[in-house]
Amino acid sequence: MATKDDMGLNDFEGMDRGDDAMVVKDLESVYDIPVQISAVLGKTSMQVSSLLKLGRGAVVELDRKVGEAIDIYVNNRLVARGEVVVVEDRLGVTMTEIIKTDRS
Repeated sequence: MATKDDMGLNDFEGMDRGDDAMVVKDLESVYDIPVQISAVLGKTSMQVSSLLKLGRGAVVELDRKVGEAIDIYVNNRLVARGEVVVVEDRLGVTMTEIIKTDRS
């Protein structure tokens, strides 16, 4: 079961264990909500005419350098940066930096 620290809820430091369990229980209702996670290797822009000329084997140059961190988005919001890893025969992403943003 997740704790308040796992969920980034360090604002609740003054709470006792009973309150901690209550916060976790209150959050259980959101655990099953699906989210979309995207890992963006890089971006580029081009004209439609150039896009239509692309064929099999064409290389599209991105705005990132080899070894540079990739962006990780949750529901189109940047939340982390990371590195591409190989897990068995699939690609994965390991998070190396969590992006903290102010919620205004």
